[in-house]
Amino acid sequence: MSALTDHINLIQQKLHQLLKQHELLQQDNEKKSAGIQELQAKLAEQQSSMEELKQTNLILKASTTDMDPVAKKELDLKLLQYIKNIDHCISLLSK
Repeated sequence: MSALTDHINLIQQKLHQLLKQHELLQQDNEKKSAGIQELQAKLAEQQSSMEELKQTNLILKASTTDMDPVAKKELDLKLLQYIKNIDHCISLLSK
């Protein structure tokens, strides 16, 4: 009977160890998930900043040099898209 009790106690100890390990892994997973979300937010911010810099660069190129027809057409299309977006926002605000 003592051997059976010892065996049950050993199993209970192992179960407690596994539960503690599981809890630690869950906490570690939550920390890593939070870190991933933070990095994703930083990445989105940097991508937005990069897009703004590209647009500024394109505008500066257009204002300082004669553009080739393809680049000029690209700039015109982007400007038209911005104007459409602004008009759309104004119409939404007017409602």
